[in-house]
Amino acid sequence: MRIGAATAALAAALCLAASGCGEAEIADEPDSRSPAAAKAGAPARWRALTPSTIGRTEVSAARIGDAVYVIGGFAEPDGLTSDIVERYDLRLDRWTRAAPIPIAVNHAAAVSYRGSLYVVGGYTAANGLSDETSALQRYDPQTARWTRLRDAPTTRGAHVAGVIGKRMYVAGGAVDGKALGRLEIYDFETDRWSRGPSMRLAREHLAAAVHDDKLYAIAGRAAGKGDFDVVERYAPARRRWERVPKLRTPRGGIAAATVAGRIVVVGGEQAAGTIDEVESYNPRTRRWRFRRRLPTPRHGLGAIAYKGSIYVIEGGPTPGLSYSRAVAALRIE
Repeated sequence: MRIGAATAALAAALCLAASGCGEAEIADEPDSRSPAAAKAGAPARWRALTPSTIGRTEVSAARIGDAVYVIGGFAEPDGLTSDIVERYDLRLDRWTRAAPIPIAVNHAAAVSYRGSLYVVGGYTAANGLSDETSALQRYDPQTARWTRLRDAPTTRGAHVAGVIGKRMYVAGGAVDGKALGRLEIYDFETDRWSRGPSMRLAREHLAAAVHDDKLYAIAGRAAGKGDFDVVERYAPARRRWERVPKLRTPRGGIAAATVAGRIVVVGGEQAAGTIDEVESYNPRTRRWRFRRRLPTPRHGLGAIAYKGSIYVIEGGPTPGLSYSRAVAALRIE
C-alpha cells in the first residue's frame, strides 16, 4: 500500500476519518517525483473538513450550487447497499440528510442539471455487484421529492456520466461482470435516450470529467485485464472518441473533477492496496502532473469541484469493503 504521508499528515488523517473531527489543515509531504514543484513555494495543503454522517464506499456525488449530494453506496456497519442521501453545505461545512433515493444503489453515476440531481444506473443487490438497474432517478431539492424518468437503454453499474449542454453522456461500466464501452446520451428537455459511438476500450470503475464541452473517460479496469491508464475523450461536435495522454498510475475505483481548468484524478485501488496519488491534467499542454497525496488513501469515493478546490468525500481506505467518513479539500493553483 503506497500511502507516503508524513507523520503529521497521518495523525490528521486518522482524525479526519473519525466522527466529530473539526476543520484542520493537513500538510502532505513534498512529492519526491516533482522536486521543482516542491521548491516553487509553500506546498498545497489538504484541509480536513467535517466528517459525513455515515461511513460509506462506492458512492456517487454531484454538486448543486453550494451543496454536494452524496448518494447510495455500501454503508457501515453491515455493508449493505444504502438509500441514504447526504447533503453537504460547502459554505457552512455542515452535513444534513436529504430524502432517501427510492431505488437504493451502489456504483451509480450522478450529475446535476438546472438545480436538480440525476442518478442513473448502479447495482441494486443488497450486498454485492449484481442486479444492475437502468433506472434514471431525479431529485428536486426544492420539493425534496424523487421522480422516476425514462430508463436508460442499458442496465449497468460502475459507469460514469457527465453533462454537456442539455444532454447527459453515460459511458462504460459493466453488466454481469463484463465491461462495457457503450455510450448513451440523455436529452434533459425531451426525456429521451439515444446511442453514441462506443469507447475504444471497454472498462468499468472508471472516472469522468467534462472540460471544454468534451467528456473525459479516465482509467478504470476490466475483468481479467487489470487496471488501465488509458484516457479517452468524447467530442459531441465530432461524434467521436479521441485519445488523450495516459494517466501516470493505472487505477480503478477512482473519482475525478474539473478544477481551475485542470482535470484532477483522485484515489483508486490496485492489488497492492488503495492509492493516495493525485494527478492533474492540463488540456492546454496535454501533460499530467502529480499533486499533493491524499491524506487518506481510498477507493469508491466521490469528488466535486468548488471555487478552485477539489473536495474528496468518503470511500474505502482499504481494498474491498471498507468505509470512511473522511472529507478533505485541496486548492488547485
